[in-house]
Amino acid sequence: MRIGNLVLLLLTIPIGSCSVPYNRVVVYCAQDAEFAEGIFADFTRIHGIKVEAKFDTEATKTVGLVEDIVNEAKRPRCDIFWGNEPLQAIRLHKKGLLEAYSSPSASEYPSWTQGATWQAFAARPRIIIVNTELVPEAERPRSLFELEQPKWKGKLCMAKPLFGTTATQAACLWEVLGPQRTKTFYENLHKNEIAIVAGNRHVASEVAKGKYALGLTDSDDALAELAQGKPVALIFPDQNGYPDYPRWGTLYLPNTLSLVKGAPNINNAKSLIDYLLRPETEAKLAEGGGYQIPLNPKTKATLHPALIRPEKVKVMKVDWEKAAECWEPSQEFLRNLFAR
Repeated sequence: MRIGNLVLLLLTIPIGSCSVPYNRVVVYCAQDAEFAEGIFADFTRIHGIKVEAKFDTEATKTVGLVEDIVNEAKRPRCDIFWGNEPLQAIRLHKKGLLEAYSSPSASEYPSWTQGATWQAFAARPRIIIVNTELVPEAERPRSLFELEQPKWKGKLCMAKPLFGTTATQAACLWEVLGPQRTKTFYENLHKNEIAIVAGNRHVASEVAKGKYALGLTDSDDALAELAQGKPVALIFPDQNGYPDYPRWGTLYLPNTLSLVKGAPNINNAKSLIDYLLRPETEAKLAEGGGYQIPLNPKTKATLHPALIRPEKVKVMKVDWEKAAECWEPSQEFLRNLFAR
C-alpha cells in the first residue's frame, strides 16, 4: 500500500477503534459542573491530559452515574468515580468494580477519610434551611425530629429521597437510629404533607422564595441562596443530643474519589486523583462558590461565615459500611411510602 493511501486510511478510522493511545482521562462526576470544570481545565493545562467528564443530573444525581459504571463493568469507559458521598463508592466496591489506590496526595488526610477503594475530601453538611421571614428565630426547629410536629404540615419540602444526598441521608438515619425510628420519621414527614421537589437546589430556592417555610437540603445549596441576599438561614440540626441515640447529630457528607477497576486510562487517572486531593483543590471548592469544607488539615481556606466545620459541632457518627448495607432496605421503604 502506498504511503498516501495509508495516511488516508488512518484518517478514516474512528478514534475509538484506533490502537494509538489517546491522552485523556474519563471522570463520572457527581460534583456540580460549574465547580469541577475549572479544576479539570487547570489540570489539563498543567499536565496536558484532557479530562472528559460525565456529570449527573439534578433528577438522578449520583445514582445514575453508579448505574452507568455497573452497566459498563465488562468494558469500562470510566476511569474515576467522583462521588458526593461515601455510600455509592462502598456499594461499587462491594460489586468489585473499584480498584485500590493510595494517593501520595492523601497522606495528610485523617484516617477516617480513607476507605478500601475510596478517598474522602471536601465535605458539606445536611442542614435545615429556613425562610427567616416566615419563621421567627425562636420558633425554628433545632432537630430533625421537630419536623414531625403537626405545626409544620404543608410547610416542608425535600428532594426526591430516591436519589442523591437525600437518599444517602435516609440510609444513614437507618444505620444510626435503626429501621423503626427512621420509618417513623419519614412516615411523620409524609403525614405532614412534605412536598417532594426535583433536587436539593430546588429545595433551597423554593424556601428562599417563601413557597415553603423549611426544607432539608445540602449546605452548599442553601449558602448559594444566602449569598444572593435571600431571606434564609441554615440550621445545623440535633446539637443537643438524645440519650437514646448517642450517635445522633448533624450529618456531614464528604466527596469521594475512586479508581474504577479496569480503567482504560489508569496512569492518567492516578495523576488526576493526585491532583484533586491537593490542598489547592479543596481550597477552590471551599472558596469558589462550592462552599465545601476542607478535610485536609494542610488546606488553607476562608469559609463562608454561616458554614461550620465538623470539629465545632456534634457530628452524626455514621458507620459508612453499615449505612451502605442500609441503602436497599431504606430505598424500598421510601419508594413504597412516597409512591402512595
